[in-house]
Amino acid sequence: MDSQAESRWMPEIREINLSYLMLAQSMVRSDKAHAMFSLGISESIADILTELSAAQLLKIASGNMMMCRFRFDDEMVWSLLADHGRRSQVGLDANAARLQASIVMAGNFAEAV
Repeated sequence: MDSQAESRWMPEIREINLSYLMLAQSMVRSDKAHAMFSLGISESIADILTELSAAQLLKIASGNMMMCRFRFDDEMVWSLLADHGRRSQVGLDANAARLQASIVMAGNFAEAV
């Protein structure tokens, strides 16, 4: 990334990082098991998030890389979520497609843990 592009995107990346970390920490503190599933993180990462201070969150968020990322790289999941013509081909309505995508993602999370 060139310096001009970096200077343009860095404030947004830092803001997203801080928002993501604060949300993740709140989710873990509220319901650890659900947060682990929703965020796609392990128990050890959940424990680390719980213990981070506000100063540590700010320091981590200030890095030059995004903390959050897409959890899946499966074309089928993306197609189901985006409903790219699959509904008519497979005969699924939008709710069924989202449910199927959730099931696939849950299976991927279970394999990762």
